[in-house]
Amino acid sequence: MIRVSAFADEISSDLDEQIEVLQQQHISHLELRSVWDVGVLDLSDSQVETLQSRLYSAGIDVTGIGSPIGKVPVDTSMDEELARLDRALSLCHVLGCHFIRIFSYYPPSRGHPESPSGWRDRVHAKMAQLVARAERTPVTLLHENDTDLYGDSVVRSAEVLDQNRSPHLGAILDPANYLLSHQRPYPDGYEAVRDRLRVIHVKDVRDGAVVPAGLGDADFPELLGRLRDDGFSGILALEPHLAAAGQFRGFSGPERFTEAAEALKRLLAQAGLPWE
Repeated sequence: MIRVSAFADEISSDLDEQIEVLQQQHISHLELRSVWDVGVLDLSDSQVETLQSRLYSAGIDVTGIGSPIGKVPVDTSMDEELARLDRALSLCHVLGCHFIRIFSYYPPSRGHPESPSGWRDRVHAKMAQLVARAERTPVTLLHENDTDLYGDSVVRSAEVLDQNRSPHLGAILDPANYLLSHQRPYPDGYEAVRDRLRVIHVKDVRDGAVVPAGLGDADFPELLGRLRDDGFSGILALEPHLAAAGQFRGFSGPERFTEAAEALKRLLAQAGLPWE
């Protein structure tokens, strides 16, 4: 059974409004990226306690921590990265989730002319340290393909996983990010990580602009049909980015988030894919 989840900060920074819209859309899963305009790894313990209580009362569970780990230059101190990972791992323990999103690092400095091969070894060394930390826990790290990072291409995204084969490292497929990086998300991106795929981010791109799933060039109807045929039982996480898209988060607002959610539900019905 597919689970439909959402980056609820796409709706609002206010937790109550996030919950209200999720309940209206019958979505009971949440990817935790930020709330109250505070990034997930910067939430205080008291804020996490309040969040946990409100989500439990609303019948909404956290499926993953949408961390920004790895979305920094590759020469960033590993002590800083491991400290952030430890915080994410502790949040997983408290909130009862098992996935943490990670990225595969920018060049040594933003705008640096060095080709990806120039920082490949450093990426793999850093990934190895992150995975080793996760292997002490029940948590799985999920690498997301994103623009301008090492893993922004289909080949390099698969390479990140191949270099650190572990049950504690899996894949997120973001079709829109691949399109923005001039890659083909389906079938190429899907086939490259199919055996390690846990989450698909649901947003689409047409003429360089982000649009609801099915209205762009990501071939969502074909992708969902393939998920049905392959028996995929992971997570489809709504991340619409319909009003704004930034380096660390996007925003849609309640109305446009609802538009994106309804578009996904129509596609799921057309594909004959049940969800919860």
